[in-house]
Amino acid sequence: MKQKANRTTQHSDLPGSTALRCRAQVVKAPPPNSPDWPCQRVQKHVIEGVSVRIYGPAKTVVDCFRYRNKIGLDVALEALRDCHRRQLATLDELWEYAKLLRVAAVMRPYLESLV
Repeated sequence: MKQKANRTTQHSDLPGSTALRCRAQVVKAPPPNSPDWPCQRVQKHVIEGVSVRIYGPAKTVVDCFRYRNKIGLDVALEALRDCHRRQLATLDELWEYAKLLRVAAVMRPYLESLV
């Protein structure tokens, strides 16, 4: 569950400003190791004595878009098409991870083209 906290700040100490009141909402996301974190499809394997976490296909595709400047947009698009064609993840799962990892604006046109 996300918790909201309201904070009110006065900025009267800034030069040239009158008493200005700002209200900001702070949304606290659950920590990554809590059961509320959406990465519940994580598998832990031990390979040659090293503990390795393997994430689900939806997070992997979103990570491809997240690091598209390093791996290339064509790789991210191919991963999205392959994931959709093989039905490894639903569009809702992809959208949730995209919002969580802050690449929803980048992925939106490509997800809409699949519908």
